[in-house]
Amino acid sequence: MKILVVNAGSSSLKFQLLDMTDESVIAKGNCDRIGIDGHVSVKTGDGRAFDADCNFPTHTEAFEKLVEVLTSGETKVMDSMAEVSAVGHRVVHGGEFFKETCLATDEVIDKIDELSELAPVHNHPNALALRSCRKVLPEGVPQVAVFDTAFHSNMPRKAFLYGLPYECYEDLHVRKYGFHGTSHRYVTSELARVMGKDIKDLKIVSCHLGNGSSISAVDGGISVDTSMGFTPLDGLIMGTRCGSVDPSAIDYIEKKKGFTPDQMTEYMNKKSGFLGISGIGSDNRDITAAAEAGNERAKIVGEIFCYQIKKFIGSYTAAMNGLDAVVFTGGIGENAADIRENVCKDMDYLGIKVDPEANNTRGKVAKISSADSKVQVWVIPTNEELLIARDTLAMVEGK
Repeated sequence: MKILVVNAGSSSLKFQLLDMTDESVIAKGNCDRIGIDGHVSVKTGDGRAFDADCNFPTHTEAFEKLVEVLTSGETKVMDSMAEVSAVGHRVVHGGEFFKETCLATDEVIDKIDELSELAPVHNHPNALALRSCRKVLPEGVPQVAVFDTAFHSNMPRKAFLYGLPYECYEDLHVRKYGFHGTSHRYVTSELARVMGKDIKDLKIVSCHLGNGSSISAVDGGISVDTSMGFTPLDGLIMGTRCGSVDPSAIDYIEKKKGFTPDQMTEYMNKKSGFLGISGIGSDNRDITAAAEAGNERAKIVGEIFCYQIKKFIGSYTAAMNGLDAVVFTGGIGENAADIRENVCKDMDYLGIKVDPEANNTRGKVAKISSADSKVQVWVIPTNEELLIARDTLAMVEGK
């Protein structure tokens, strides 16, 4: 059975085609610059590639090109889209309406679009992709929506409610939603597998670290708290996001700089974090190189980032009344040994000890804790596309 996985952005359409008999990747690629000038890049599982500029006025034309490159030419991997059994879509925000994976009916797509107010950068493009895909696919091919927020939907009220008047929650749906849920769900289940444990018996802190970062407390396979909040702006400092800040400081800056609310939002989302503090950029590799060359502001970024992660691990251990494992994933989590080392340093009181030699690893499954560490520490590369494909398969097979 072939499953197509789609991750749509405002101007992009990333995809993977998987053979679910062995979960292998048949082809993957990206249609980007949709609505601008258009570009497509595709690579097949056996190494063939296609790269070209294209005209993508909308997501529909991007899907049409996707069909063309998968069914013809040098990157042909199937005769027609009729070979695709289902399409799984990553949808960022399910609000309080979607707490699990579901079939994407017309009503579901409309509701996803309605939730764009909560995730304006993501949900409308997700709805556009669902509608565009329907135009291109043979009639009857099911589409499935897998929500990033769903994994966090079982958080207790004490974790997701803010100290605002209750009407803000009742009337405006203001609460902590959390994000990166698909990634946290994948790596924690994979961690349980490689540990040879039932996830129901494990207390895990999952650290998804990248240009966007979040940390989750996962107790018995359930997310009981997470660092991102109403939006992905909350929690840790990130590539260009400020993370948690006293709201009064935001009000103060807005007035002093004469910003509109929209300008202040952009300032916090796109000009802060690693970029804003270092003045260098948002990529951790550039920050690390500058720090090693003696740049003090770059050093400060690393110190803040590791300190904040360390605090979340400690607080989530308290929230779960224990800790069995810490897992690192995401671009930084999987590849930055120095970040992992600095996070876990001086955490002996929690029983966390990292083996420097084992920690010298990049992008692969690895246990990096020392033999005498009471808490296991692992690196698990995330694979959100595979989890979406598994969810999609289970949905269409009625499991």
